[in-house]
Amino acid sequence: MKIGLLILAFNCLNLFLLNGQDKDEPYTDLIANVDSIISKSEFNGVVSISSGLVNIYTKAIGYSDLEERIPMELKNQFVIGSIGKQITAVLILREFEKGNLNLDDKINKYLESVEQPWSEKVTIHHLLTHTHGISDVEKPLEFKEGSQFKYSQLGYELLARILQKITGNTFEENSSNLFLEYGFDYTFHPKNKEYDFLVKGYEEDEKGTMNFSTDSFDNYVAAGGFISNAIDLKKWNELLYSGQLVTKQTLKLMSTRYASRVHPIFGTIEYGYGLLFKDGNENIEIGALGYAPGFVSACCFYPSTKINVIILENTARHLDDFKQTFKVHTGIMDVVKEHTLQSVYSK
Repeated sequence: MKIGLLILAFNCLNLFLLNGQDKDEPYTDLIANVDSIISKSEFNGVVSISSGLVNIYTKAIGYSDLEERIPMELKNQFVIGSIGKQITAVLILREFEKGNLNLDDKINKYLESVEQPWSEKVTIHHLLTHTHGISDVEKPLEFKEGSQFKYSQLGYELLARILQKITGNTFEENSSNLFLEYGFDYTFHPKNKEYDFLVKGYEEDEKGTMNFSTDSFDNYVAAGGFISNAIDLKKWNELLYSGQLVTKQTLKLMSTRYASRVHPIFGTIEYGYGLLFKDGNENIEIGALGYAPGFVSACCFYPSTKINVIILENTARHLDDFKQTFKVHTGIMDVVKEHTLQSVYSK
């Protein structure tokens, strides 16, 4: 009788462990809150929340092709918009670590074709932090270099050109070499046509109809045109924040406040090198949002709990109000941040 009870208890314990209830227990409320946010929305995409080897929440929701009703999969790829700026920043900073450039180098050192006098004043640091004042390479600055912040896609394109000058490789080659070196199997420069799982991106018109977007790649690649997925972005976060893509010292440069901006979604937000965070919260929540026509994305890391949040959507709605466009993304980020703060304060 006792042996039978022991066997029964052992089998129950195995079932308990196989179901993962022991690992999910600390995240029960978080999971319920995320489910609630998604259930109240029209979200169509992938959500991945993890901490180390623990997959807290992973769901592929809706369709990769609305017309053909092809189910979404975790491996599906998206255009990640401004999330890609940190990729460009890492490429620049890796050259900095090799001694091939200095962050206070003037850009005329590398871009001889730019004939404006400001090329002798604007630095790589200014380009990384959107404080350069360049609106057009053939026009005067909008403001004195370093004196203001103005979000700029062109600045990151100039960083790509600087990388090309330093390395002798195209930006496609520079980025592809990085992805190959670290095993980012699903991340691509769009000129590299080896991606197989790119979803179709859609935008909502004034009548509420979702239309296939044909201009998702109109932005500079270095500023917002990379292709990736939840699997690789999780890996990116894990490598970046553990000091494997750049050193911990260089990572500190990336996550240092250099400029502030009144963001259309977050309010006042701080800018490092390709990374965004609230003042004093760089150890609580850090990362970036991304938008490209038809694609709405978020990629964040929570250093105190080592949680990764990746949210990739291929249906862009309410484009007259970006707070609504990113409502699911910021809602999930808020509940993860709350979970993180509770974990910090309970220690």
